[in-house]
Amino acid sequence: MSRPFPGSMALSVPEVEKQMPAEPQPGHEQQSWWCLVFFLCFYGFMAQMRPGESFITPYLLGPDKNFTQTQVTNEITPVLSYSYLAVLVPIFLLTDYLCYKPVLLLQGLSYVSVWLLLLFGSTVLHMQFMEFFFSITMAARIAYSSYIFSLVPPARYQRMASYSRASVLLGVFTSSVLGQLLVTVGRVAFSTLNYISLAFLTFSLVLALFLKRPKRSLFFNRGVPGPAGAAPSELDQMNPGQAKAAGAKPGWLPATWRDSTFVRMPGELGRAVRLPQLRLWSLWWVFNSAGYYLIVYYVHILWNVVHPTTDTTRVYNGAADAASTLLGALTSFAAGFVKIRWALWARLVIAVVTVLQAGLVFLMYKTDDIWLCYAAFVLFRGSYQFLVPIATFQIAASLSQELRALVFGINTFLATVLKTVITLIVSDKRGLGLPVHSQFLVYFVYFLVLFAAYFLAAVLVGLRHFQQSRHQPLPAAQELMSPMQEKATQDGAQLPALEDGVFAVGELSPQSEAKA
Repeated sequence: MSRPFPGSMALSVPEVEKQMPAEPQPGHEQQSWWCLVFFLCFYGFMAQMRPGESFITPYLLGPDKNFTQTQVTNEITPVLSYSYLAVLVPIFLLTDYLCYKPVLLLQGLSYVSVWLLLLFGSTVLHMQFMEFFFSITMAARIAYSSYIFSLVPPARYQRMASYSRASVLLGVFTSSVLGQLLVTVGRVAFSTLNYISLAFLTFSLVLALFLKRPKRSLFFNRGVPGPAGAAPSELDQMNPGQAKAAGAKPGWLPATWRDSTFVRMPGELGRAVRLPQLRLWSLWWVFNSAGYYLIVYYVHILWNVVHPTTDTTRVYNGAADAASTLLGALTSFAAGFVKIRWALWARLVIAVVTVLQAGLVFLMYKTDDIWLCYAAFVLFRGSYQFLVPIATFQIAASLSQELRALVFGINTFLATVLKTVITLIVSDKRGLGLPVHSQFLVYFVYFLVLFAAYFLAAVLVGLRHFQQSRHQPLPAAQELMSPMQEKATQDGAQLPALEDGVFAVGELSPQSEAKA
C-alpha cells in the first residue's frame, strides 16, 4: 500500500530497501517489543468488551426504558449518523495533531458516558446524547488503528497489524458471546449487563492512561524524530528539487507553504484519481459501505419487530453479532487468497456480491422467522467483509502512506455524508419517518440499483476486452503493482516487501463498528 507514483520518489528502490530496518536482535529490545505488543493488544481486546452492546435496542424498547419503536427508529437512532458526520473530520485531525493518546482517552470517556446515559438516562434527549457520544467512539477508532504503527519500526508493521487485528476481532467475538451467555444461560437482566459493560469500559479507560504517547504522527508531527528505524515521511521525499525550483519563480504562496505536505498532496491526489481501479473501488467504498452501515444500525430494531418477546433469555442478538464477526474475519482472510485479474473481473465480482447483499436484505425484510433474519444478517455482513481487504489493497496499491490515509479518510467522509442524507430522508421523523420494515425495502432497492450499475459496467468492460484482438493479458501480480513497482520491475530492480500495516486500518474499522 505504501507505493508512490512514478517519478515522485527521490530515492531509488534499493535506497528504500536500505531504510527498512532489520529485525531487532534477541535480548532486552526483543523483550521490550513483546511487552509493548502484549499491552497494546490487551488494551485493544478490553476496549471491545461491551457485552451489553448487542442488546441496547431491546433494552431501550423493554420495561427498563420503555421507549416506543417510533422513538428509537425515527428520533434516537438517526442522531448517530448526524453526529458521526459532524465529529468525523475534527477527530481525524485531532488524532494526528495530539499524537493519538488524548483521542484514545476521549474515546474511553465517551464509552463511559454512553453507558452512564443508558443506565441513568430516561428521556429521548438523553438517548440522543448517548448516540452523540457513541459517534465520538466510532470516529476515534482510527486513533488505535494508527497509534499502534507510531510506536514500532516499519519492520514490525506486518506482525503488529496481524496481532492488533486479531486482538480486536477476538474482543468483539468474546464480548458478543459473553453477552449472549449471560442473558441466555445466566438469565442476567439487560440493566445488569450494562453495568458489567460499564465496568469493562472503565477498566479499559484506566489502561489507556498507561499508554505511551508517541512523539511522531503522520501529518502534523512528522518533523519530530520517530522510533528507531522509522521510515521518513514519503511525501517528504516527493520531488524535493521540484518544489525548490518552483519556489524560485514568483507565486502567490510563500516558499515554505509551497514546500509543505498539504500543498503537494492535492497534486499527488489528482494523479491518483486518474487510476481506473482506484476510482472503481473508492466508489464501491462510498456507496456500499453507506448501505452496509445503515443495515448494521437498524437491524437490531428489525429483529425486535420480527421477534417481539418479553422473555429476554430468547433474545439471541449477541449470538448473531458473534457469528457475523467470525464469518467476517474468515471471509476477510479468504479474500487474500483470491487470484484473478481484478482489472477485468472486479466489476463482475462486485456485482455478484452486491446482488447477494440485495437478496439478503430482501430476505430480512420479508421473513417472519427470526432465525432466517439472523442468518441473512450474518451472511450479509460476511459478504461485505470479503470485499473490504480487496478494496483496501486496490485503493492503496499506488498510494504513499499519507495519500493512503487521506483517500481512505475522504472515502469514509463521503460514505458518511451519503449515509446521513439517506437517514434524513428515510428514517428521520422530519423526512419520511418510515418504520423499520419499510426502510429495509428501501435498502433492498438501493442495493439492487448498485448491482445494476456494477453489472452494466462489467458488461461494458467485458465487451471492450473481447473487442481488443491484440490484447495481451497481464499477470495477476502485475495488475496489483503500483506505477513505482512497474518501473522498478522494468529496470530489473528488486521490489521491497509490501508494508500491510495500514491495511488493518481499513479492515478493522468495519469489523468493530457494529452498533446495536
